[in-house]
Amino acid sequence: MRTLIVLPILILALGVWGCKHKHHDAHTGHQHESSEQHAAHKHEHEEGHVHGAEPHSHSEDEHTASPSPHTDEIIFTKAQAEKTDFKVEEVQPKTFQQVIKTTGQVLPAPGDEAVIVATSNGVVSFNNKRLSEGAAVHKGETVFTIMSKNIAEGDHYSKIKAGYERARAEYQRAESLVKDKIISQREYEAVKLEYENAKIAFDAVSGNRTANGVGVTSPLQGFVKNILVKEGEYITVGQPLATVSQNKRLVLRAEVSEKYYHTLKNINSANFKTPYDNKVYVLSELNGRILSFGKGSNSGSFYIPVSFEFDNKGEVVPGAFVEVFLLAGAQENTLTLPVSALTNEMGVFYVYVQLDEEGYRKQEVTVGGNNGKEVQILKGLHAGERVVTRGAYQVKMASASGAIPHGHSHEH
Repeated sequence: MRTLIVLPILILALGVWGCKHKHHDAHTGHQHESSEQHAAHKHEHEEGHVHGAEPHSHSEDEHTASPSPHTDEIIFTKAQAEKTDFKVEEVQPKTFQQVIKTTGQVLPAPGDEAVIVATSNGVVSFNNKRLSEGAAVHKGETVFTIMSKNIAEGDHYSKIKAGYERARAEYQRAESLVKDKIISQREYEAVKLEYENAKIAFDAVSGNRTANGVGVTSPLQGFVKNILVKEGEYITVGQPLATVSQNKRLVLRAEVSEKYYHTLKNINSANFKTPYDNKVYVLSELNGRILSFGKGSNSGSFYIPVSFEFDNKGEVVPGAFVEVFLLAGAQENTLTLPVSALTNEMGVFYVYVQLDEEGYRKQEVTVGGNNGKEVQILKGLHAGERVVTRGAYQVKMASASGAIPHGHSHEH
């Protein structure tokens, strides 16, 4: 009887357990299916985003994470450009002359300088106490005064005057004697020569005679190049006192290596760069012309001299040693840039190419000839590209920031 009661209860319990287990398996299967469907949907979403299968919007985070196609771009804004001497130029082929780079010296042109010499013995004094090298002087202006009073040999002017008066009296006497044939013509000529020499000496000092002594004047209008005596120094007749230069025409003398001897005949002009202002002068802009080139090198030297003459506009110092760029045969269809466009990093040259209104790219270039103002570009650029020709250093400094500012739009 007890067995009959327990058996139905056991069957009922097994049925309830089986129902719960089936419900759990169904729920688990549903979750697995949902997870696979979600993964497939996510894969499809990514595929559509990468390949552009379906257009859809992006979140701000997704847009920021995408890499920029112009990571090498340098931003140099209009505001930055306005604060400096900035210029961009388009590169186009042009004619460029072959360049021979060497050294040389700027010299006075022949006849452009004169030496002031003493016309009397005595103690020299400066007529203008502010006289110094570089001071302007006029032709005929008294620059020095020579005093000979109270010295052992006596006053030079008085001695010259006495000698002149004696020679004049002798000459006048000889004129009457030769007419009467009392003296020979030869004796008369000797007296006449002595008189003329005495007159020349007297005229040289008498015209500039002052109460203080004999004045010495400048033979040219120009400036005092150098002063060769000191105030109060005793000097003698003919001694150089100073050099005066007109400084209107100058000579550029370049020293060229013998290996360029066969190229010398093609040289037609030159540029030169001065060390004191780092400025490049173009002879064609200074009415320059070639004077001569040597047919051989000097003794003990391996260089051949080449000389040019040009106008001095007051900026070139005679005597200065300069860097010279001799210009020879022309080269057609050559890409060139102003020297100011180049930047140098460890011996490698770079320029900055404009990509858009405010974007630039650093570009390595290979350079050729350099005439002091322009440089030949052998490799790295193409005709039509726009390059920074003034302000390249400022763009280089801007590149130190590295990244493109957020929000900059690069237009193609």
